[in-house]
Amino acid sequence: MEPTKLSLLPISLPSLGIGTWSWGDRLFWGYGSDYGATEVEKAFEAAVAHGATFFDTAEVYGLGESERLIGRFLKQTTQPVQIATKYFPLPWRLNPEAVADALTNSLKRLQVEQVALYQVHMPVSFLMSQPTLMEALASEVKRGRILSVGVSNYSAQQMQQAHDLLAQYDVPLAVNQVHYSLLTRKIEQNGILELARKLGITILAYSPLDQGLLTGKYTPENPELVQGARKLNPKFSASGLSKIEPIISQLKQLGEKYQKTPVQVALNWLIVQENVIPIPGAKNPRQAEENAGAMGWQLSAEDAEQLSLLSLNY
Repeated sequence: MEPTKLSLLPISLPSLGIGTWSWGDRLFWGYGSDYGATEVEKAFEAAVAHGATFFDTAEVYGLGESERLIGRFLKQTTQPVQIATKYFPLPWRLNPEAVADALTNSLKRLQVEQVALYQVHMPVSFLMSQPTLMEALASEVKRGRILSVGVSNYSAQQMQQAHDLLAQYDVPLAVNQVHYSLLTRKIEQNGILELARKLGITILAYSPLDQGLLTGKYTPENPELVQGARKLNPKFSASGLSKIEPIISQLKQLGEKYQKTPVQVALNWLIVQENVIPIPGAKNPRQAEENAGAMGWQLSAEDAEQLSLLSLNY
């Protein structure tokens, strides 16, 4: 499997990572109900065994529990694993020391001295200015506690500003983590994807399966399978599920052609986009193994374009 290189950085990542929002999160995902620490540890092991050795977490996932779990799992493997986590700009974080303190706490929970990528979870700047924040992050690169800097949920304009501010310290902006999938393609229209390509910034695509919509598991006939907060999402209603049936059907047809699952086809569509790394979640080893199966092959240009056209107006 050829790694997808993060532009301008001395590190490389697999062409797919694992998002760990569900690891420890009880409110949205129901951690501790039908899955728990045993299942996500096996998911971690399965992902690593199949080449998905990049894990994205955040200090707010499960109020730190996601980081704590990963820290424990890291002690059980001898394989090289790369970790990304995120700083959340909470209201009382007013100065550069708050960034350093938050990173210190994340590193303690992860039981590591350095992470491959440290990201700003969202562009909140009314209490700490972006120049102050980016200077604090650049200083942590110089200090060696993070290898690269990223942002998340930044607009094209905000991404350009972060890029320019970091450049003053000779630190590249590595990634912008945004929602991107066959069903969520706003970044193609709002300038984010175009600018990222221009600046050499990698897109980390979170919710690349749209919280399960693209798995084919949920159909208009069985909307009762939807659990938790997703019940409130109209996309998971019977009418919403009916709307995406043509896309699910095409994913299944291409899956038969390539001997892959619809999940793997949907994730591979993202992989074949320029400079994009999907980070699907995995609650158990089966999901982790299936996600990893999106690597090591690719849709033809014609098939990828067909999927693009079919999902363009969703």
